[in-house]
Amino acid sequence: MIETERLLLRGWADADREPFHAMCTDPRVMAFIGPVQSRAESDAGVDRQIGFLDSHGHCFWAIERREDGRFLGFCGLKPGAAGTPIDGEVEIGWRLAVEHWGQGYAGEAAEASLAWGWRRLDVPSIAAITVEANARSWGLMERLGMQRALDADFDHPAAIPELRRHRTYRIARP
Repeated sequence: MIETERLLLRGWADADREPFHAMCTDPRVMAFIGPVQSRAESDAGVDRQIGFLDSHGHCFWAIERREDGRFLGFCGLKPGAAGTPIDGEVEIGWRLAVEHWGQGYAGEAAEASLAWGWRRLDVPSIAAITVEANARSWGLMERLGMQRALDADFDHPAAIPELRRHRTYRIARP
């Protein structure tokens, strides 16, 4: 578990499945990710993160607000997606429910995830990807000190056609 002033980043619990599914059916949350998801698809996403945690010791952790225990979304580190320029690297990523946007939670969780990664993982850098149109996401990447790797921008093989073009960012070990 990772603790920040306002947040807990932790492994996934069955109680997280319903609020995560609600996020995955919100077109605003999914605007730069892909179509809204069925319950089976969102549950499969949770199961993938549990699998990453079991096999690698880290994942896109569930974010819980400390003051009330509310599930806010996820943030953390996982293996970079196969078929992308970050395959074989560690990827940082985040997704929060709309009602939690603009409150600094993603940045707080991302900074804590990076700090955890530098303490625990023997990697030279950590990468992130996002669709070109997602200025909020790549803006956070830049505020975190990540640098755009222009030579690594790519068409994501798993994305729907209108969301295929992705930017790649990396941050070197401090």
